[in-house]
Amino acid sequence: MTLGRRPFVAGLGALTAVSLPPYAPAHAAHAGADEPAARVPVSPDDTPDQLVAKAAGLRPTERQIAWQRLERTAFLHFGVNTFTGLEWGTGDEDPDVFQPVGLDTDQWARALRDGGFTLAILTVKHHDGFVLFPSRHTGHSVASSTWEAGRGDVLRSFADSMRAHGIKVGVYISPADENQYLHGVYANGSARTPRTIPTPVDGDAGAGRTGPVLRLPATDYGALMLNQLYEVLTEYGPVDEVWFDGAQGRIPPEHVEVYDWDSWYTLIRALAPRAAIAVSGPDVRWVGNEGGSARENEWSTVPVKAVANGRTDFALSYDTPDQGGRDALVRALPDTDFLQWWPAECDVSIRPGWFFHPDERPKTAQQLTDLYFRSVGRNAVLLLNVPPDRNGRLDPADVAALAAFAERVRRELPADLARGARARGDGRAPALAVDGDPDTSWTAPAPSAGTLTLDLGAPTAVDRIRLAEDIRHGQQIERSVVEAELATGWTEVTRTGTVGASRILLLPAPVTARRWRLRILGSRRPARIAEFGLYRSTL
Repeated sequence: MTLGRRPFVAGLGALTAVSLPPYAPAHAAHAGADEPAARVPVSPDDTPDQLVAKAAGLRPTERQIAWQRLERTAFLHFGVNTFTGLEWGTGDEDPDVFQPVGLDTDQWARALRDGGFTLAILTVKHHDGFVLFPSRHTGHSVASSTWEAGRGDVLRSFADSMRAHGIKVGVYISPADENQYLHGVYANGSARTPRTIPTPVDGDAGAGRTGPVLRLPATDYGALMLNQLYEVLTEYGPVDEVWFDGAQGRIPPEHVEVYDWDSWYTLIRALAPRAAIAVSGPDVRWVGNEGGSARENEWSTVPVKAVANGRTDFALSYDTPDQGGRDALVRALPDTDFLQWWPAECDVSIRPGWFFHPDERPKTAQQLTDLYFRSVGRNAVLLLNVPPDRNGRLDPADVAALAAFAERVRRELPADLARGARARGDGRAPALAVDGDPDTSWTAPAPSAGTLTLDLGAPTAVDRIRLAEDIRHGQQIERSVVEAELATGWTEVTRTGTVGASRILLLPAPVTARRWRLRILGSRRPARIAEFGLYRSTL
């Protein structure tokens, strides 16, 4: 594990604080009415057709496209709860309880890589407030533990290991903080005033700080969060996802901390512009459950409302079965401020709890694969929590489950039988649906129309079908059908509603045919199909 900090680059006294405007997502009102955007305002007078047209015009940002293509991401819940057995800490834990004497973040990274994961998020701080790096701005951290003689840094080790094994780095820094509530900082009723970030600390010359000095509005606690975000985003290398929930501390209801979301977002955009901000963030939304399953028809274009300090929230209830269909857009209108490209992330733990408990067992490879089909296979990204144990290692049973999961997915979806097949259809460039490039696509001739036909050259058994829209041009498909040419003629084998970035359809039994076709039955704008994949499971 690497200890210490980066060399000091410039003292605070040599820099001028930069006052940044409050965070405001770009939308068509700013970019120009005809320019695609990830967010557009709505009017109470919008007709159903106008709402659908606005949703069809939404486009993801480059960071959202990059995030969607991750498909399998991991969570690592680790902290004082690992040692106390709690799921939600109290904030008054003795830091010395944290003793991961066998910490092996390289083992974490190997297991996740072998499980097919592309990004991992560490709980840098959970609701108890204990921080897994030696922050200058709290005494409740690894620096106050005798572990590694107070010089330990889990975040440093985690970030270095993940990158060394080709895995992107994400961080979860809980907005709630029981420890800071006990110290009179969290939910203390302080006003939002301009704060200098990073805030100078007595006895610290600024070593390790490589970013600009910023001036942002915040409460006392909001400033502490800004300072800790600053440390993480300037001292630990590039970060690709910053994960927030909306939890409040378990505190009296009259003591509520109104979070400085706009300032936090502004700082993240300034220091880590490619990082997706989830789940209480503008880039990625919570799917609405902790079971790892997306809706049968999951839209990335959904109605939202603006709440305190620039946070985006659901216009409909978070657990509404339909978040973005035609009826949903109309039903949500009274509470809608914007339509937004806000794709879903499906979080679930490999064990019953989020932190490690020795009496719990992990899900099986089959259960994990089912979650993959219900998340990645339904236009979402899977976020699977794999909690390290008290030694600081992933349990052997979890490691085995991850490896078996990856192997099962490989066998469920082996080589694409349609890759390079002869393709024809109306519209434009049918061959681009089978070239393996997610940035090229067949374009249907018109909304709610279009037929794409594949000739595999010989009768071929298929029991898995994967469809993908080119989401750079939005999410458009509402209904489609897949057919195979059998002895009796063209026969429907399956149909689907939404497609989005990925839709995986499981046939109950293999169907053998030489020619296959996709027919678009309903779409908001002409469909663009980046993948029409055919597979035969080898299980």
